[in-house]
Amino acid sequence: MQLEAFLSDYGLWALGIGAALEGETVTVLGGMMAHRGLFAYLPAVLAAAAGSFASDQTFFMIGRRYRDTGYVQKVRSRPAFQRALATFERHPTAFVFLSRFLYGLRTISPLAIGTTDLSTMRFALINGLAALAWGTVFVTLGYLFGQGIEALFGRVKSLEHLLLPFIAVAIVAGGVHWIVRYRRRASVG
Repeated sequence: MQLEAFLSDYGLWALGIGAALEGETVTVLGGMMAHRGLFAYLPAVLAAAAGSFASDQTFFMIGRRYRDTGYVQKVRSRPAFQRALATFERHPTAFVFLSRFLYGLRTISPLAIGTTDLSTMRFALINGLAALAWGTVFVTLGYLFGQGIEALFGRVKSLEHLLLPFIAVAIVAGGVHWIVRYRRRASVG
């Protein structure tokens, strides 16, 4: 089976799962795929939003369910967690909505919010609206970036030409992330 055929058949599922697990990079790539016509724009936005919503809802529920356990208490003692809670206390609705757009807070924020007294229904409502906005922003960026590639380089003939730069960027970003994390741990320990 050709890669393009596979992505056109399973692409929206892959986009939703990728948005849940990785986030922006996969969602921007989904916008580029929509630009290529592998699937429609609106379903791409909805798939990305659904994946992002499910991920944040899961972390919220983990925080809610296990807020008194050792692991969550350990995570709760971290400075990033404490900063997230302090900001949440000042502006709870804005924090829930905007935290997915802030680098470094996307995963820890829903877990932190789950340890608060914010109701599950209120979190789900704000989370759903924020996920739609987030999905729209990043799929649109990918869609527009796809148009920019075509304007600069002409019609890209295969999906592999779109995937290779993202794979390269992901490898470099992962390496940089690992090095920064390793150096932080070395300087702390």
